[in-house]
Amino acid sequence: MADTTVESPAPASAAPARRHGAKHEHRWWVLAVLALSQLMVVLDATIVNIALPTAQKALDFDSDQRQWVVTAYSLAFGGLLLLGGRLSDLFGRKVTYIAGLVGFAAASAFGGAAQSFGELVAARAIQGAFGALLAPAALSLLSTTFTDGRERGRAFGVFGAVAGSGGAVGLLLGGVLTEYASWRWCLYVNLFFAIVAIVGAFTFFGRQGPTGTRPKLDLPGTIIVSLGLVAVVYGFSSAETNGWGEAQTIVSLVLGVVLLVAFVVLESRVAHPLLPLRVVLDRQRGGAYLTVALTGAALFGVFLFLAYYLQVLRGYTPLQTGIGFLPMPVTIALTSTLIAPRVLPRFGPKPMIVIGALLGATGLFILSRIGLDSDYWLTVAPGLVVLGLGMGNIFGAAFNTATAGIDPRDAGVGSAMVNTSQQIGGSIGTAVLSTIAAGAVTRYLTDNGTSRQAQALAQLDSYHTAFLTSSGVFVGVAVLAFFILRWGRPQAPSHAKPGQQAAEPVVAH
Repeated sequence: MADTTVESPAPASAAPARRHGAKHEHRWWVLAVLALSQLMVVLDATIVNIALPTAQKALDFDSDQRQWVVTAYSLAFGGLLLLGGRLSDLFGRKVTYIAGLVGFAAASAFGGAAQSFGELVAARAIQGAFGALLAPAALSLLSTTFTDGRERGRAFGVFGAVAGSGGAVGLLLGGVLTEYASWRWCLYVNLFFAIVAIVGAFTFFGRQGPTGTRPKLDLPGTIIVSLGLVAVVYGFSSAETNGWGEAQTIVSLVLGVVLLVAFVVLESRVAHPLLPLRVVLDRQRGGAYLTVALTGAALFGVFLFLAYYLQVLRGYTPLQTGIGFLPMPVTIALTSTLIAPRVLPRFGPKPMIVIGALLGATGLFILSRIGLDSDYWLTVAPGLVVLGLGMGNIFGAAFNTATAGIDPRDAGVGSAMVNTSQQIGGSIGTAVLSTIAAGAVTRYLTDNGTSRQAQALAQLDSYHTAFLTSSGVFVGVAVLAFFILRWGRPQAPSHAKPGQQAAEPVVAH
């Protein structure tokens, strides 16, 4: 990967913001609004999982259809992220952000009121589509709002904490709402998040300054990459439920890879690419995208298999399961907001990601020691705390690095690559880990019989295998980060040079 980063001077006509010095006056309120919307998008990937059994009973659909409530969201979200990122570059980040919030809220209301399986799946797909508008716009707004190195580290620490812990928060919130209200409130709750975020956006974001020359939309590239990403996500979802040897799995994955290769070739030749290759070929950003993808793959092992362990083998209720995950998001939040912002400006992302990955590997190794009657506070809680320490280091550093030094014209699509990496990584991780775990169950039952005790131990063995595999992935992240990322402090955003203003400032009132 190249070491150079394209820099573009901001237009001289950029509208002046009312700031203290060179800083946005209400930047911390901007951060609060963006973090709230990011939490809404991230937790929606898991909050519905807890409610699925109840929703299935209420709407009377089959168990083999249940996966589509989750898959419809991930297909639309993962497939349209790059388009959403480029649209924010074309039409402005604030406009795209608010449009994403409004659409996400409307889709959530539609899903909460669904009277049939088809309506629920359609609502989830629409949620994913508007989430693909919202997520990259939020991250690019964060990148253009915080330009001071130390404050940027703190802001991305908070944002990274939300991204890393949102899935666990979704499990907790889903358990509370399902147990004490209704499964429908797992969707209706998004209205509260969205309304507060919309009011905050109009209050604190203000109007945008001119963006200079707007990039043109690469329509062929948009179609090819969207179809390619949908095919890849669908292929891995199919592998999880139908197996790797099924025709639809093989065809989807092969088609997805062919389309993505064609997309890369196309982007190297067109005048106005959807994803300029300079965005991903930069050594630091490329390393950050790879880190986010692999971390997403490994982290799903925790959400998926630990939830199974607590509910299936230990008899926890959905609410108790959500509470059982709390040590991880709390530790992520503390690490991301108290430690990472002090370390990143001084030492850069490399040591943070390497150490964070090794801590993640250690936390998952601890979780691989759980037994049928293990004490929660002596096994599960310590593993989640150590894992949270690692994730707090990784996410704040990786999100910051992935958007630092990027050409302002590419801020939206560059931010979209972060979310795309996490989404694709999660899809791959879920499918691969599920396959590995299923194989472990089969081997154990073949060797030890099929008694009730053997079946419970087979499930436990599959969780051990999944946790150890995820631990190995984190070791791989540490090795790759060590060799790919450079030593040194993170570079300032290209739109934050002394004397320059952001290409698209968020103007405080």
